[in-house]
Amino acid sequence: MAMISLDSLMGNQGPNYPEQVVAPYRKELAEAGFQQLTTTEEVDQLFNNNPGKIILLVLNSVCGCSARVSRPGAILSFFNHVVPDVKATLFAGMEKEAVAHFRANYLPGVTPSSPNIILLKDGKVLLHLQRHQIETTDAGTIADALIEVYNQNCTRKTLEEEKALLRTYFKQLYQVDPLADQEIK
Repeated sequence: MAMISLDSLMGNQGPNYPEQVVAPYRKELAEAGFQQLTTTEEVDQLFNNNPGKIILLVLNSVCGCSARVSRPGAILSFFNHVVPDVKATLFAGMEKEAVAHFRANYLPGVTPSSPNIILLKDGKVLLHLQRHQIETTDAGTIADALIEVYNQNCTRKTLEEEKALLRTYFKQLYQVDPLADQEIK
């Protein structure tokens, strides 16, 4: 039987995706206000500099079967009245050291996969949506799952101007109004 190394499971030995392939997917979250993490130091700074804060981390991916709903689902969740204090993203298959470091230190014992959406507070996982959960659902259901945990744990109120900017971005990017069924104040 072939031996499989941890590095091969985590994808640390293979080549990166070409940047031109991942650029649109990076942009999708970055323009929605997600902090792009690229190094192990940035990962540690995120968690060490935000004690007591709720952090949403999207482990981004290019795989169409699930990443196509994870990004809009995460963005859609930010129309809620309360949201996490910090939103950040890592890109699987690209910043391999940073991703491996995050998985080893903040998701120990979890089989590596991507995309993932993780909500954490002080290193404790409040919600972890893994690839197998994401690929069998839609963006609205992902947003609803996140919002349920936001409502139980978050205290940061969403500002109306943040919602307005995000709504404009969402409509431009996805060609749909995320608040079409709601009255806008």
